[in-house]
Amino acid sequence: MRTTAAARRYAKALFSIAEESDGVAQIRAELTAIGEMVEESKELTDVLLTPLHPVEERKRVLATLCGDADFSDTVRNFLAFLVDQRRLVDLAGIREEYERLADELSGVLTAEVFSASALDGDREERLRRALSAATGRDVRLEIQLDPELIGGVIAKVGDVVFDGTLRAQLGQLRATMTKGS
Repeated sequence: MRTTAAARRYAKALFSIAEESDGVAQIRAELTAIGEMVEESKELTDVLLTPLHPVEERKRVLATLCGDADFSDTVRNFLAFLVDQRRLVDLAGIREEYERLADELSGVLTAEVFSASALDGDREERLRRALSAATGRDVRLEIQLDPELIGGVIAKVGDVVFDGTLRAQLGQLRATMTKGS
């Protein structure tokens, strides 16, 4: 998902509040929980994100969800504010940016990994360790399957791309062979 400029601003504001109260991890967990609730329920998505439902109805639904899940006042108020600002549609982007900020604070980098096939646990851990060694920081992997790849993986960490695909390896081999002749 692409995070919008508005989502980044809201995430930074929430993150700032969380930092002041030493609640970064708790608020991250609560954002994850509410995000998963919304993603898993079409009815909930319809009620919260469809303008046909009045603002007060959406706030009531969120208050009930937050109360049942025992969310902090910070998250309850933040979600109500998003409803008022008509920005609840940016919740996924806000959550993504908040997680990025929390990872940055704890020194963790996120690597977007595109793989031709699913990685088993051992291959995933070896890749994570290799990227950690290359970057000098702890790395969290976000793996996506890309059927267009012939084989191997592409890992994007910030602005750096590590291309370990079969296509790239064949290209290197071709360059080496033509250089040697």
